[in-house]
Amino acid sequence: MSPEGFGMTSDDWPLHGGRPGPLLARFGLEDDMPLLDASANLNPLGPPAWLAGWLAKRLQGEASEAARYPDPDYREAREAIAAHERVAPEQVLLTNGGAEAIFLAAALHARERPGAPAAIVQPTFAEYARACAAQGLPVRSLRLASPDFHLDVEAISAGLEEARLLFLCRPNNPTATLVPRADVERLLALTAARGCRLVVDEAFVDFIGDDSEALTPLLADHSHLVLLRSLTKHFTLPGLRLGYLLAGAETVAAARACQPAWSVNGLAAALVVPLLADRDFARRTEAWLAAERPRLAAGLRALGLQVVPSRANFFLVRHPAGRSATRCLLPALLRRGVLVRHTESFAGLDGGWLRLALSDAAANDRLLAALGAAMADMARPEAGR
Repeated sequence: MSPEGFGMTSDDWPLHGGRPGPLLARFGLEDDMPLLDASANLNPLGPPAWLAGWLAKRLQGEASEAARYPDPDYREAREAIAAHERVAPEQVLLTNGGAEAIFLAAALHARERPGAPAAIVQPTFAEYARACAAQGLPVRSLRLASPDFHLDVEAISAGLEEARLLFLCRPNNPTATLVPRADVERLLALTAARGCRLVVDEAFVDFIGDDSEALTPLLADHSHLVLLRSLTKHFTLPGLRLGYLLAGAETVAAARACQPAWSVNGLAAALVVPLLADRDFARRTEAWLAAERPRLAAGLRALGLQVVPSRANFFLVRHPAGRSATRCLLPALLRRGVLVRHTESFAGLDGGWLRLALSDAAANDRLLAALGAAMADMARPEAGR
């Protein structure tokens, strides 16, 4: 039951969501067909309604942000983030999206520990491996434990061996699972004993919905902890590239020494203050999550799909018949006008799962209807011929 279009290596698949072109071409579909994009994990409530007017005003006249260099220290943005996260401004580094923060963590490791391996907890976001490759770092791949993708702290620590940098995604992309704070604290103790820096990418932290799981208080007592954040997901700003790194002041200063001057554009930097001040947007996001995340999870399970419990704004699912049937769902959904995220390029998943973005009620209903129709068609006797 393997459809045409799967005869390619993992390197041939797009590494990120939101890119329908290569998949439409692969499966012989028109490149301009209208699609519901359930492949990119973005907040359907954003960008905030005030953003267009704010940008227009900031681009007008002699005071235009585009007509002058940004503050190289990004003081206002860092102070706003520091107040929001309850840390000192010296513990904040503004970055050109979460991706730059990842690459800076790898660059800092390569500068401080040349030749020392890094480790990555898989399956996870591809940019950790790309960042390590860019610095020529050897990489050890460690695994979340089957079948529920939980983190076995002792096994991860033992598997580090000579690695002195560990990347962990929390909530993890693509599994949507959350390593509990208590387990992170245990991992911090074990990595400290090994002299290993722990980098926790929390690009989806705004979708957890539980302040007791915050890791920022741990920065005070763990100098080897680095937290990476993104404003892209929560505020739906993938085109503006805005993120930040949190760590001890010495680590931040060292990471900044690896960063190009003015890597964050002036418009993006100026956005930090009003974005973090928009509590109404945060409240509406919380209400959307509370309503739609359990509803979509129930709908997916009602179809018979295996669903990994989610602490993010997406779900990892698979067809009950296994990998081949799950792979068949990808083009079947495309033909019904729905783009989902393949997992061909995620280590250990090998296309046997699909990642589905949580959206608003209408889009979630459309996704469920397309999945139901596709699964029903696949269940017909002639589908396997």
